[in-house]
Parts: sequence; structure tokens; C-alpha cells
Amino acid sequence: MLDRTQPDANLNAADTASAGVLDHSADVAPQAKGWRPLSWLSRAGQFFFALSFSSLTRRIVSLNLAGLVALVASILYLSQFRAGLIDARAQSLLVQGEIIAGAIAASATVQTNTITIDPDRLLDLKPGESYGGSDDYSPLDFPINPERVAPVLRTLISPTKTRARIYDPNGGLLLDSRNLENVLRYDLPAPAAAPGFLERGTIAVRTWLNRGDLPLYRELGPENGNGYQEVADALQGQKRSMVRVNARGEVIVSVAVPVLRSRAIHGALMLSTQGDDIDQMVTAERLAILKVGGVAAAVMIMLSLLLASTIAGPVRRLADSAERVRRRIKSRVEIPDFTRRRDEIGHLSGALRDMTNALYSRIEAIEMFAADVAHELKNPLTSLRSAVETLPLARNETSRARLLEVIEHDVKRLDRLISDISDASRLDAELQRQDAIPVDLRRLLTTLTSVANETKLGYDVAVEARFEGRGATDGLSVTGHDSRLGQVISNLLSNAQSFSEPGNKVRLTCRRVRSEIEIVVDDDGPGIREDALERIFERFYTDRPHQGFGQNSGLGLSISKQIVDAHGGRIWAENRPGPLDADGAPTVAGARFVVRLPAL
Repeated sequence: MLDRTQPDANLNAADTASAGVLDHSADVAPQAKGWRPLSWLSRAGQFFFALSFSSLTRRIVSLNLAGLVALVASILYLSQFRAGLIDARAQSLLVQGEIIAGAIAASATVQTNTITIDPDRLLDLKPGESYGGSDDYSPLDFPINPERVAPVLRTLISPTKTRARIYDPNGGLLLDSRNLENVLRYDLPAPAAAPGFLERGTIAVRTWLNRGDLPLYRELGPENGNGYQEVADALQGQKRSMVRVNARGEVIVSVAVPVLRSRAIHGALMLSTQGDDIDQMVTAERLAILKVGGVAAAVMIMLSLLLASTIAGPVRRLADSAERVRRRIKSRVEIPDFTRRRDEIGHLSGALRDMTNALYSRIEAIEMFAADVAHELKNPLTSLRSAVETLPLARNETSRARLLEVIEHDVKRLDRLISDISDASRLDAELQRQDAIPVDLRRLLTTLTSVANETKLGYDVAVEARFEGRGATDGLSVTGHDSRLGQVISNLLSNAQSFSEPGNKVRLTCRRVRSEIEIVVDDDGPGIREDALERIFERFYTDRPHQGFGQNSGLGLSISKQIVDAHGGRIWAENRPGPLDADGAPTVAGARFVVRLPAL
């Protein structure tokens, strides 16, 4: 039905937008002349202070630093450098020990190929008795001569930082490089009190890092050489290395090799590192790792803050704008535009802006609809009130019957208005709740044409349907709600029948136009005034000179446009050109309504 009344008042979009646009001018401080470092530092401090209280910022920084700390801790604890250094040191000590043991075996044993003769003993020999040497001395009692070993050991040990100990076959200590004069000199610290808290903590950390499953190193007495496992193995003819940790958490690498001569074991040589020999190199390596980790942590903190500023800041601004939208629902609030960002923040900003604009549009539409409904209901109510007030004053039955007719007409009009208003108000909710399904327009239009021809709704006007183009047999499907699309076509057919002369035809044409389905409804009526081609889709607009006032609610075409828009389509009206008149001016052959919907 070509019905629509002008709304009483139109919102001024420019005024509404200007009233709700956020004014950021107050937040911008005037630029001071020159460069002020203190002001710049103050602003930077305020920026980082604000970021520090952001939960998202704290999470980003904490998670990034946690990963870095775990990486550095694993490097410090599971350093391959330390294990490789210990292995290399053990191998070096074994080679060094074999060289020193060979030198000792070659030059440090007593001479066993000479005979020591005691002249006094020779005079005491009896006839037939031979000289068998002194009973008090055997060359096997002291095979390693400490006096001859000391110079050799001093020469070979001096360039190194190792400690050398020589044990006899019974595990007794013969020589210790610490006791040799001028072999190694240590500047011992003066006696001090018990270690402080910081030193104890350092020792505990170093012990935890170095200990692992390593045994604890203890100093044994000079007669307990067999207490060292490597010494015991060396006295059995096997080379052995051991890694231990002393009470201060320092790594001690020791090796023991047998002192062999003519396949006889004359003793064992034990070489061991000093307490801080390996630890100094490991500590230097760990300090280098910590320095790199510190630089990486600083860079990671800066990058995390930068990342947080690009995430937390915009999200906070969007949240503040959404809160202002909630509080100032009657005035438009502009959501910050971050759509230039090609990320989730930009997508969120665009979605919030679209949602806010849709919300304001819906609110404005509801306000306009409420104003239009109030205006439309006010007219029949005013007429009804006047008729009811005048009815008791009627002087004759004719006047009373006329007033009753007016009352009945106004009641029917109110009923029609309320029904159409209810349908229009439920339309959006129904379209949102129902799921869109494929709709076969060929079948739908065929059914509607048959119903229109059978009912005619009081009009002696037939309806003819045609399907043109390559989609005449298939490809005429859209996604939507068949009942609502049927409501649109039924409304257009009813309008065309109401404006056509009896005996004429209404022509319904369906065709595929590229990616759209076009539905055209033509009639042979008087057409539409040029100034009403757009207004006929407005609510409560009516342009029916041939019908009485109040016969239509003016919501039919408005509801049809709302349904088509919800399906992503378009609807418009135009006049069909007719033959030229006697003066050569174009004439109107009838009205045409065109609906285009996206094809499936």
C-alpha cells in the first residue's frame, strides 16, 4: 500500500554528531617554546607509571621476562661449557699425570743393579758362606726416593696450577707439592670471622649450581691415600679421574695414575686442580651470560612496554568510550578510530564503531517510530473522542447513525494501525531470531501468483508471472526468510491491483542480473508522482486520492523496504514510460516496483 506520512520532526544529524563528538582539545597542553628535558622526562614517567598499573601490561612484561629468566637459568644450570671444561681438564690432567709418572719412574727409584758391600761383614764370613747383602735394607722397601722425586716434581709442577701427591704402594703419602719449597706459593688470607650472610648465600648458590650429583671432596690424612677412589684404582694399575665439590662449592678435578717400572707398580701419582681453577672460568662464563641476559631483559622490557602501549592503550580508550556510550545514551559519543591498524585492535575498533552507529541508528529509528505512531494514533483518537462527545448531543437518528459510523470507522482504523505497528515492531526481532535458509523464488512467486489470482482481494485484476533469462529453469534462489519475502511480494501485488483498472493485468517478472535476482512488478495504473517516488517508502505516508481517508495505515511499503534491506537487497519505485501525447510530451503507462536480492 502506497502509504506513508511525514514524520513530525527530523533529527538534525549534524547537530547530533557535533553534540556527541569527543572534545580532546582540553587534553592537549600548549606547546612550550624550546625543548624542556624535565617536562619530557615527567611525561615519560607519567606514561610508564600509567602503563605499570595496567593488568595487560604487567602480564605481557611478566610473561616475557619469565621466559627469559627460565632460559638464562637453564643455561646457567645446564651449561655445556662447564661439562666440556671439566672433561677437557680431566683429560689434560691424565696426560700430564702420565708424563710426570713416567719421569718419576725413570729417575726417582733407587738403583737395584748395584751391590752395596760392607767390608766388616766380609771379614766375618765363614767358609762356604756367600755375601747376600745387608739384612737391614731391601730395594723394595722404598722404591721411590723422595729426595730424587722432589726436584723432578718441582720442575714439572711449577708451570701449572695443579696439586701433586705421590703415594707409596700401601697408600701412604710420600710427597705433597704443597709442602715442597718453591713449588707453589699461596698467599693465605689472614684468619677471619665466620662468613657473613652475603658470602654464605653466594656459597649456597654456587654449591647448588655446581653440586648436582657430584660427591663432596674431603682432605684425608697422609696414611689414607686409599680413601681416594682414584688412588686405590691407580695402585691396582688403572688410571682414574674424579670430579668432586668442596665445602665452598668449588669443583675439584683429580686424576691418579700408577707409577710403573718394568711392569711393577711402585706407587701412585695424584694430580688435582685448585679450588677456584675451574670455577673462575665457569663464573666468568656465567657473568657473560648474565650480562647478555641483562641486556636482553632491558630490551625485552622496552619492547614489552611498547607492545603493551599499542594494545593496552587503545583497548583502554575503547573501553572508556564504551562506558561513555552507556552513560550518555541520548547523545552521540564517537568511538576512537583505529581501523587503519591491520590487526585485531583495528578490527575491534571498527566493530565497536559499527555497533555504536547501529545502536544510535536503532535508537533514533525507535524515537522516530514512536513519534510517528503517537502522531498517527492521535488523529483517530481525536476523531473518536469528538464523535463520542457529540453523540449524546445528536438531535435525530440520522445524526446519531452518522456519528456511530464515524466511531466504527475510527475503531477499525485504530485496529489496523495497531496491527501494522505491532507487525513492524516485531519485524527486526523475528529476522534476527530466525535462521536464513535458501529460498526458491521460482516456487515462491508461482505460489503467490496463484493465490493472488484466486483471491483477487476485491480487485478484478489478474496477475501474470514470467521467468526470463538463463535462470528461468534454475538459479533463482536467495538466502533469507521465505515468509517475509512472500510478504514483500504480496504487498507489491496488492498495491498494483489496487491501482489498476478492472480487467487489466499485473505483470510479475523474475530474472537473474549478474549476481542478483531481480523481481519487477508492473501495473497499468496512473503511476506515481515524481516527488513521491522516495516518500512512498516512508512510514505512514499515503497517496491514494481515489480512496477515502484512513483506509490504509501507510506501513506496507515501509515494512517491505525494511525486509528487503534486512536481506541485503534494494527496492525502488519508478514510472513506466508510455507513448508520447499529442504535444510530444512523455506519458506514464503505469508504476513499476523493482526488488533486487543477492543470488545464492
